[in-house]
Amino acid sequence: MNINFKDKIIWITGASSGIGEALALRFAKHGARLILSARRLDELERVGKLTQLPELDLMLLPFDLSNTENASALTAQIINKFGRIDFLVNNGGFSQRSEAIKTSIAIDRQLMEVNYFSYINLTKAVLPYMIRQKGGHIIVISSIAGKFGFYLRSSYSAAKHALHGFFESLRLETEKQNIKILIVCPGKIKTNVSINAITNSGTAHNQMDESHVNALSAEECAKQIITGVVKDKEEIFIGGKELLIVKIKRFFPKLFSRIIRKQSPY
Repeated sequence: MNINFKDKIIWITGASSGIGEALALRFAKHGARLILSARRLDELERVGKLTQLPELDLMLLPFDLSNTENASALTAQIINKFGRIDFLVNNGGFSQRSEAIKTSIAIDRQLMEVNYFSYINLTKAVLPYMIRQKGGHIIVISSIAGKFGFYLRSSYSAAKHALHGFFESLRLETEKQNIKILIVCPGKIKTNVSINAITNSGTAHNQMDESHVNALSAEECAKQIITGVVKDKEEIFIGGKELLIVKIKRFFPKLFSRIIRKQSPY
């Protein structure tokens, strides 16, 4: 499968930093036309300038993933400007660093709203247009935490697990309409994900986990995501040696149980 991204209309959430920013810059180099979304307009403007795209090919659409009830209206704004949406990159969200017993149900719901329901809302808003135009591509940024639970990640991991159930089902339902779905499972990527992770008090973790300091760069992650799209992959894993744990869990579950208990939550 050979995809030419030139003039493709690509909507990226969580585009103000990390993987989202790296994807925006790489897609821009491929000649795509971009819609960048995140909460902070100033950061979107910074990334927008870095893409070096003219105003005709760039749209900044700030909104908060904790409230996507207006997903249809947001989608309509994009259609009004570009006429179509070729790619939706569901990327925004935040992680967790808190024990389940100490985490309020309000924080549990917040994690699910941002990391799961926002993806569903945006996808359902975009799908009718993709079906009408007889094709589209949805990229879902999950995590290896979507494949197994881990310390201090109960609701985050639950949300990522849920993404797999939803989008694997959706893929079967929409493939006859030429809708492609790629689920991306990053391991440790050097972004601000651990710094911005929420604690049981609702405040930010505010420190880079030691395991992320020398992790794979967001730029390399973005490169591998685009390669996954070009190769028509349905699921890809990106990271370092931590990805081995996914295979160990699948083929050697007892060994997995022993190994995972020895890992540091940070």
